[in-house]
Amino acid sequence: MVAFSPAIIIGNLTADPKLTYTDGGAALLKFGIASNHYYRDKNDEKQEKTSFFDVTAWRYLAEDSASVLEKGVGVIVQGRLEQRSWEADDGTKRSKVELIADHIGVLTRSIEDFTRKRRGQGGEGQATTASPRAKQAEPALGPDPF
Repeated sequence: MVAFSPAIIIGNLTADPKLTYTDGGAALLKFGIASNHYYRDKNDEKQEKTSFFDVTAWRYLAEDSASVLEKGVGVIVQGRLEQRSWEADDGTKRSKVELIADHIGVLTRSIEDFTRKRRGQGGEGQATTASPRAKQAEPALGPDPF
């Protein structure tokens, strides 16, 4: 029997995600997350421990996420942990635990950083869009009803 463990991980992408497609046409996105844990040791000095996680997203979630994610972006990923096993070329048995994403959210801090970075890359004081989706006109909001 295989049990799936629900998980939520918050961290930063360690590299640009890789979007591929299966032979059947399903989108597959793979990326890594580094998550930091801070604590105080017995001498009351602040310590940091970093854990690394492999994430897999499928279908529409993969395609939508690939258009906005890049190395360094902060994300919150909710999904399930699955263990995968295989035999390596040298005959040794290997296994790893992956987070299969059900939901991916970009942290607000990363949106602000991304916007600042893009503005800095624009020419002669011109601001560029914050994300590929920002090319669409935003709807005009009416007066505040309150």
